[in-house]
This record gives sequence, structure tokens and C-alpha cells, in this order.
Amino acid sequence: MGKLVNIDTKKEVTVKDNTSLVPIAEEVGVIFACQDGMCTSCRMQIVEGMENLTPQTQNEKDNMLPAGERLACQCQIKKGTVKMKIS
Repeated sequence: MGKLVNIDTKKEVTVKDNTSLVPIAEEVGVIFACQDGMCTSCRMQIVEGMENLTPQTQNEKDNMLPAGERLACQCQIKKGTVKMKIS
């Protein structure tokens, strides 16, 4: 099982492994607009558990996110816990 935790709000959601963050990230406070990796509204800073997410997509690379940041719409939790905060 995977878990997404927002360290600012203390909200967390447990999910099956290999689950997209799109349906669950809003529950912990992430805001979505386009969900295509273009607008960066769902940018989050990964505090712990980056290794538990799928690799960066081309859209994330094209947006040149700072180290430690990901777009929630482009990620899946492979396993384990991911602790994040809103960027």
C-alpha cells in the first residue's frame, strides 16, 4: 500500500500501489487545473519518499521543476509513503 501525506495540513490518504495521484491529491490539499502537466498548478515539494514515485515525465522535465518538486498530475505512487507540501 502507498500513502500520500501533506505535512502542512497533516492530511493523508492510503492507496493501492501504482495509483495515480490525480484522484487522491485533492484530498490532501493539492489544487488541479489542467491535469496534463502544463499549468503546474499541482506542483508539490516532496519532503520524503521521492523514490516511491514514478520517474519524471517529459512534461515535468519541460517545466524545469526545481530539485525535489513534482507535478501531482504526472505521478503515481509505486509503493510506500510520500510526504509532501504545496510548493
